[in-house]
Amino acid sequence: MGCIGQLPGMGGVFENRNFQLNCSAWKQIRDNNPELVDAIHNMPVTRDKLRCGPVTGAEQNIGYANEKDFYYPYLSSSKKAGIGVCVGDGCPDEKLQYGLEAAKDCGFTAPENPDDLNLCVAGAAFFLKPYPLEVLKKRIEIIKDTASFIGMDIDSYNILTMRKLVNLEKKTAEDLGAFRSLFTQPFVIKGVFTAEDVELVKQIKPDVVFISNHGGRIETRVGSTAEFLVNYGEELKKYCRELWIDGGIRTKEDIQTALYFGADRVILARPVISALTKGGAPEVERLVLALTE
Repeated sequence: MGCIGQLPGMGGVFENRNFQLNCSAWKQIRDNNPELVDAIHNMPVTRDKLRCGPVTGAEQNIGYANEKDFYYPYLSSSKKAGIGVCVGDGCPDEKLQYGLEAAKDCGFTAPENPDDLNLCVAGAAFFLKPYPLEVLKKRIEIIKDTASFIGMDIDSYNILTMRKLVNLEKKTAEDLGAFRSLFTQPFVIKGVFTAEDVELVKQIKPDVVFISNHGGRIETRVGSTAEFLVNYGEELKKYCRELWIDGGIRTKEDIQTALYFGADRVILARPVISALTKGGAPEVERLVLALTE
């Protein structure tokens, strides 16, 4: 309900409408399905089910004086708390470099056997925006020895904060196939949130489908990731090895709801950022403890 329309900033589009729907939908699902509440509450939540989200733009969105100062504390405190990490890219290019350096400093390396998802889970997932293929080739080259997953942020061609800054494209199934051929790590399609995206998943059959509306920061249809999971999760799982989700997840019950409806991993961004800026690594640990114990 705060930061209304603050982009850059921590807000979302449509006067925060999708951001608000993301947050409220998890409880609404439980309220609408009281017969499922006991089963939802019995879902075990372990730390390996959680990851911090791919975040850049620490200066313009969070308020850091220096962009580089954000990345290592964000990744290292998440790793110390026992959850997985995600690394994003952005404009200017230094943002990816800062995230890569922080991931290396945290000890992350590419898995010896990328076909084994269990080996990849503890590693760093890297997400690239939908640049032209020649740009993506260069970015993959610099992250390939560190990344355990490599994903495409398919919806971010439409992100408000990057318009007119860089050349981003709406990718086709053929484009995504060409991207996927550039690496051996498990492939993630991030930003799945529309019926059109579901059809794209059916064609590509990625290793991981990541349901997301970019925290309500993308101009897309009005709705929540929670309702999208309920409506499409079962179908999507036929075409991938794992299903990930983010968006408005704030409580252990929210995580349990996501897991009950088929999510394999739950990704948190704003809660981890808030904890980090409030009290550093100890506060991130307290957050994770509250979500898992």
